[in-house]
Amino acid sequence: MRALLVYESMFGNTREIARAVATGLSSRMSVDLVEAGAAGTAVPDDVSLLVVGGPTHALGLSRPDTRRQATGKTDQPLVSAGTGLREWLDATGPRPGGTAAAAFDTRVRLPLPGSAARAAARRLRRRGYRLSSRPESFYVAGTTGPLLDEELRRAREWGRQLAATTAGTPSGQPSQPTTTPRDRRPDQATGT
Repeated sequence: MRALLVYESMFGNTREIARAVATGLSSRMSVDLVEAGAAGTAVPDDVSLLVVGGPTHALGLSRPDTRRQATGKTDQPLVSAGTGLREWLDATGPRPGGTAAAAFDTRVRLPLPGSAARAAARRLRRRGYRLSSRPESFYVAGTTGPLLDEELRRAREWGRQLAATTAGTPSGQPSQPTTTPRDRRPDQATGT
C-alpha cells in the first residue's frame, strides 16, 4: 500500500506535523511526503491513501494574499511560498472509486470557527475521495509557532491510525514499518 501526503507550511510547524504523520503512516505503508509546490496535479493510480495538510489562514485554507501576509510575520523564508494546498486541491482531477483520504491542519487553539482541514476535506469529498477520518487539528502556541507539547506524538499516532484503517487492520496490532517517508520540497520536484 502507498500513501501520498501533500502539505503546505508557512513557518515549518505544518511541515513538522506532516513528517510526524508520515512516520506514523510508514508503520504499514510506503509514504511519499511532498510539499504542495512540488506535487504534480495527478495523484498516482497506486496511491491507496491521500493525506493533505495545511495551516489555517483566515478561518480556512490559505490564499495567495494570506501567504503574502505571512511573509511579514517572519524574517525567515516561508516553507511554501508558491502553490498552496487550496490551489493544489483545485488543480487535481476527480478520483472516482472512493480512494481513502484524510485532512489535517495546524492552528492556534482559539474558539474560532473555520478550519483548513475541514475546508480541505470538503474539497476531497467533491473530487470523489472517501474520508477515512474526521479532519484533525494540531495546535501551535501562536501564529508562527511553536507547536504545543505532545502535538508531534499525536500526529504520529493519528498517522498510525490512518494506516491501520486503510490497511483494514486494528490499530493496536503490531506491524513492521515498510519504508521511511521520503520528503520532497519544491527544489526536489519530480512531478508526482
